[in-house]
Amino acid sequence: MARTRTGAFPIGFRSWGSGWQAALDDALSFARANGFEGIDVGGLDASEVGKIPDAGLRIGSVDLVRGTDLVSADAGRRRAAVEDNLRAIRAVLPFGARNFFTVAVPEDVKAPRKENFARAVDGYGRLCEAIAPLGARVVFEGWPGPADSSLACTPADCRALLAEIPRGCGINFDPSHLIRMGIDPVRFLDEFAPRVGHVHGKDTEILGEGLYEHGNLQDATFEAPHDFGGHCWRYTIPGHGCARWGRMLGQLKAVGYTGLVSIELEDEDFNGTPEGEKRGLIAGRSFLEDA
Repeated sequence: MARTRTGAFPIGFRSWGSGWQAALDDALSFARANGFEGIDVGGLDASEVGKIPDAGLRIGSVDLVRGTDLVSADAGRRRAAVEDNLRAIRAVLPFGARNFFTVAVPEDVKAPRKENFARAVDGYGRLCEAIAPLGARVVFEGWPGPADSSLACTPADCRALLAEIPRGCGINFDPSHLIRMGIDPVRFLDEFAPRVGHVHGKDTEILGEGLYEHGNLQDATFEAPHDFGGHCWRYTIPGHGCARWGRMLGQLKAVGYTGLVSIELEDEDFNGTPEGEKRGLIAGRSFLEDA
């Protein structure tokens, strides 16, 4: 089975998007045939999630449901979303699911960030407190989200959220988002590696010519942005961007991380066809095996 050279972390991938990946049986068949050790899935029902260990694979993460409702201005909606997620989490725990993936996207992306942060602490805090005794945790990915409104993306926000929710709460480490925002992922791990519960294998290429032509604040007037990117950056498979994978894997090894490195395929060089996506996942796996 595929493992990283540094740390010997099992390599998996996030199953999402296109038809062959959304069909879990097809994704599991591809994973087994190509040495992947685990898989991340969306908010599937328990009967589907149970297929993963039956196929001899690990569950990297399972998506939460009603994520924006957990950051709703309506306290009743937040409470209902907590209860819905608790039912879903308890149903899949017997299959080995422990990491529950989310992005803290507010219901009202135009509300003041402090207000949305307080709502996230209430909604997610209730959920995390309830699942911590079960050995489960919510892992927050730092995708900036619509209108750059997501919470728990920057070191300052992660630090504040982890202080407010000390149990049942962790980080889904995805260096691609940090690089895009101009944040050093190595320094990020210097501070937060002990709270990392799951890792996405995704990278970002900074495009120097696009940065010169268009800067990093405005959309280009005459050119379309890159797929899975903007005018001066784009997401890539591991090794096609500027992340320092050997160093980062070493940092995770030093704190005793034992989870998956799951490739999240968002790369215009590979996405778009089943053949291209499979090549991209295999190429990302091969790079991580040498990293």
